[in-house]
Amino acid sequence: MEALRLEWSGGAAKLRAAEAMVRHGLVTTVSSPAGTAAVVGWVGSVHDRLAGAHALLDAFGRPGAEPRLPAGDFAAVLVYRERVLLMRDEQARIPLFFRESGGRVTAASTSARGLGDAADLDPRYFCRYLTGNMAQPHSELSPFAGVHRVLGGEVVELSATGAMRGRHVHRTAREGGSTTDGSRPGEAGQDLRRALEHAVGRRLGGMTACHVSGGTDSTSVALLAARLLAAQESPSADLVLLAGRFGGGELAGERPYLDEAVEAVRRYAPAARPLIVDADDVADFDDFRHHAGDPDEPHAHAFRAPFWSRLHAAAADVGCDTLLTGCGADPVVDANPLHLHRLARSGQLGELRRQARAHAAVGQRGVREIVRAHVVQPTLPLAAERISRLTRRGTVLAGLGNFTRPPWLRPGFARAHGYRAASIAESRFRFGSRPEQSLYDAANYLAAPDPLSWRYAPRHGFFLSHPFLDPEVIATMRHRSAEAALRAGRPKAVLREAMADLLPPRIHDRVAKIPFNDLYVRGLRAHGDELIDLCRSARHPLTAELFDIDTLCRAVREAQLGLGDSYSWDRMNGSLALVGWLERLGDRRSAAPVVAVPVIAGS
Repeated sequence: MEALRLEWSGGAAKLRAAEAMVRHGLVTTVSSPAGTAAVVGWVGSVHDRLAGAHALLDAFGRPGAEPRLPAGDFAAVLVYRERVLLMRDEQARIPLFFRESGGRVTAASTSARGLGDAADLDPRYFCRYLTGNMAQPHSELSPFAGVHRVLGGEVVELSATGAMRGRHVHRTAREGGSTTDGSRPGEAGQDLRRALEHAVGRRLGGMTACHVSGGTDSTSVALLAARLLAAQESPSADLVLLAGRFGGGELAGERPYLDEAVEAVRRYAPAARPLIVDADDVADFDDFRHHAGDPDEPHAHAFRAPFWSRLHAAAADVGCDTLLTGCGADPVVDANPLHLHRLARSGQLGELRRQARAHAAVGQRGVREIVRAHVVQPTLPLAAERISRLTRRGTVLAGLGNFTRPPWLRPGFARAHGYRAASIAESRFRFGSRPEQSLYDAANYLAAPDPLSWRYAPRHGFFLSHPFLDPEVIATMRHRSAEAALRAGRPKAVLREAMADLLPPRIHDRVAKIPFNDLYVRGLRAHGDELIDLCRSARHPLTAELFDIDTLCRAVREAQLGLGDSYSWDRMNGSLALVGWLERLGDRRSAAPVVAVPVIAGS
């Protein structure tokens, strides 16, 4: 989806923005004597996008200046008299790509497909994509040869005529983040509450919707939004509480928690509107060809799109301009199990045993399993997975983890196009030399994959926004000690402490939520044959080059029978999404025409 496009005509920069995105305020354009900026998303705060765009243009206006990137969810193109800058915020929610040839950038866009040639694909990208669902946002590669991604936190500098001058990483300014380790009683909770309030406040729009599921995370965000709106002297903003409701199956057990969450929020914001969407007829993989084929890049979570698209369309129908989620809380504010790796490195074996027992009690798992997952595997991730694969033979899905080659990916393709190097790069990103710190970077990409929201933004009028993934929240949790967050039998202890005065007791004390397995099982049962037909009828030449179709179809059958686990299902889901994406790649009808308005027209 093309929100903006930069090209050169007659040696002058020509910048255009999608008219629907400008109308909704999702693209902001500003000018000053120094230059012009087009910002997709928001800088500083949602409710003052104009001031944020001006501040960004001014901050980078001096050649040689290297300011920190401001908080926000944005991609921006800044056109000055002598240079052009392409940039994204560190969390990298909004895409930005450029097409380069011979050291010169010929175009930039938020759409890789808009810049690329469907007949000239880069096979290295597909190896990187198939190593796991975190691969896309932190890899420079795109599906199209010659089209490169601006990475999170990166500023790409060009000459006025598009010649490449350099690429630099700028860190985000983290206002108000704690500089202590949060080890004193109550301190960690106070720091998190302050950071989370700032993060929610930055994201409140004119009509804000909050996902509400009845869990600790989404309820916390909705309660803080209600409190902040109620504290306004002249409240003019509306609050919508958005939820999917199930009348049968496992997920019906969430209804009492959902009702209690809505009631708690409305105590602080009586005018808040519950928007409860009946979802009993929704299953994963509904209309899979459409959901997998439409995004600019393969989308590993396309199987879950039917549920979220139902909810987001309902929010759009009532006029919401912002949608807040609870995504990211699990890895960001919970006790960090990868701190066990730090204890092992430093020889603190007694403390390692104590904390491993506590983590085992929280997750209802064995101590050996905890140590294997958070000490052994991060040390030798590829070897650990290879050994697991050898010891758990028997089915296609058995023992398939995050990095090892799935058996349906043809070994010849993998060898020719760098699958092993992609696996090593992915494992280093996910674990790094200090796995306890890399957890936060990886969580940013894992917790909230939302190409669906991006794809439908021109129609819906909003992007998803994730307060728990705000740089200030992540910085606050980085500074606290592992011991401050670890409470046996109490996951997310710091968040519960932070929200103790607001969360209703039933939600404050719950330790587990019902997963969405019902939707997944129902979807595979209903659509398994369609998915197999999709694979067998695939006509794109790269599909047969990539995959052993019989083996991939066997994986679908095994998943229908309940074989495998979440890791192997993720690998299968991503491969199916790639098949669907390739099938729609050459279909020009899948991309709706974009009406563009000029920001800078070349003379």
